[in-house]
Amino acid sequence: MTERKILVVVDPRSEEQPAAERAAWLAEHLSASLELFICDFDPDIDAGRGATIWIKEPVRENLLTILRKKLEEIAAPFRERGLDVAVDLAWDHPLHDGIVRKVQASQPWLVAKDTHHHNALKRTILTNTDWHLIRHCPAPLLLVKPNPVTENSKVFAAVDPLHVHDKPAQLDNEIVTLAKTLADGVGGELHAVHTFMPPIELIVPEGTLVAEISEEVERAHREAFTEFLAPHTIPDDRAHLLLRTAYEGLPEITEQESAWVIVMGAISRQGLDKIFVGSTAERVLDRLPCDVLIVKPGGG
Repeated sequence: MTERKILVVVDPRSEEQPAAERAAWLAEHLSASLELFICDFDPDIDAGRGATIWIKEPVRENLLTILRKKLEEIAAPFRERGLDVAVDLAWDHPLHDGIVRKVQASQPWLVAKDTHHHNALKRTILTNTDWHLIRHCPAPLLLVKPNPVTENSKVFAAVDPLHVHDKPAQLDNEIVTLAKTLADGVGGELHAVHTFMPPIELIVPEGTLVAEISEEVERAHREAFTEFLAPHTIPDDRAHLLLRTAYEGLPEITEQESAWVIVMGAISRQGLDKIFVGSTAERVLDRLPCDVLIVKPGGG
């Protein structure tokens, strides 16, 4: 039995399954098992009625049989490649809660789910389910774009060594550790990136130039970034310190370097159903051209 398991959320209404393909690729490189999972629900069927007639209980069972057959069809070529693949179904709603309940029961190493990138607009189409999972999924969440990946793929770790967005210090280490596992597993390159901007409003002591304050801010970020990276042995040419906002810098560097995935930390502010990746989560995730792996404190 392999220690790592990747849970793949399968869209039963899609012919293409990028998350399943990506998860299988990872499983081959990382000696992981797969579990393909469909969560579905129809309120009319569940209530035993259709648009014009009452429906008997076997209708739901017949639908689940069809969905299980779909899972087995997706699993078959992966099994032929020698992968350990299980399948499971749930009749549950809302979708994101059903997925979270499955994750809690299955305890996977990570969860993979499709998302979509519109190249013309350079925007990612994140569904309401995606955002709920970003907030609540208790395992690392890999949002997969329909992009090809190759050997020597670049894996980016987005860190915030000064914790200016109230991110726990340990989360940066978890991000880099997971990014390194991925990079080593697929024979890729591990990169680290930190974006920052000087404060918009600077309280400048009398006689001090604003430029001097900006240089001091940059020096503090550079020193913190360098100190953080030292034990992780990331070469200088793979350490990217960007004087940019996160929502500008992260999409630009990942596109420029043809990254496969960027590993990012996420935190929730207590009392708010809102997730923060830095302070610009939605604008960052909306623009990234690559896969995104979301990690929360404690691995979830």
